[in-house]
Amino acid sequence: MKNVMPAFKFLEGDMPAPVGHKKIQCHMIFDIKMDFTRKARFVAGGHLTDTPASITYLLVVARDSVQIAFMIAALNNLSVLVADVGNAYLNAPCWEKIWFTAGKEFGSHAGTKIVLVRALYGLKTSGAAWRAHISGNMRELGFEPSDANPDVWIRAATKLDGFKYYEYVLIYVDDILALGEHPEKVMISLSEIYQLKKDKKTGKSYAPPERYLGANIGQYDLPDSQKAWYMSSDDYVKEAVKKVEQKLSEIGEQL
Repeated sequence: MKNVMPAFKFLEGDMPAPVGHKKIQCHMIFDIKMDFTRKARFVAGGHLTDTPASITYLLVVARDSVQIAFMIAALNNLSVLVADVGNAYLNAPCWEKIWFTAGKEFGSHAGTKIVLVRALYGLKTSGAAWRAHISGNMRELGFEPSDANPDVWIRAATKLDGFKYYEYVLIYVDDILALGEHPEKVMISLSEIYQLKKDKKTGKSYAPPERYLGANIGQYDLPDSQKAWYMSSDDYVKEAVKKVEQKLSEIGEQL
């Protein structure tokens, strides 16, 4: 609950809900991610709100664009870094006028009226609000969306040896992939705007990719001594097989 507190404005005492705001309900959801880790999240009951007049879905970078980006990195000898924005949606303001009554999960604040001021997960417009927020910041950093894929951001750059190229930033909701001669400069700029998650093992907020969008990422050496990038589903398949074997062992069966 501590992570989502910035999304709430607590109304003191018997203060009425703001005029024009709609009352909804919120709840906890529990999920299993692609790597089989478990996650709990407090979400808004977006099904109780009115349907917006405009399109509010969240665009994400296409997987084939990710593969092309790794090819570009290999051909142009570009470095690659990945990062994950923490509680991404909560960085964006809430586009809807919403309030709810705090439940027992709020402890001493139970029963208090709360107005949503940030794009809490679950609302119909939260995805679009987050995309608009990060898009504005990408433009502030000098990037523009590519014509082929609006979530592949490009910025003209020049290497120290005079070679002209484009820096790339690919965004899949809160997963950031940056390519360039010095992509750490982009990550430093983003870390000044957003809180990037730190790796539990290394404590770093960004690093060369070992995994992106659930896939294993790595490099291998070609016969001509050039390096190439690869994407694979090794860990996912191994973990899936492991889970199946565990279930089968419970009934005395095996693969």
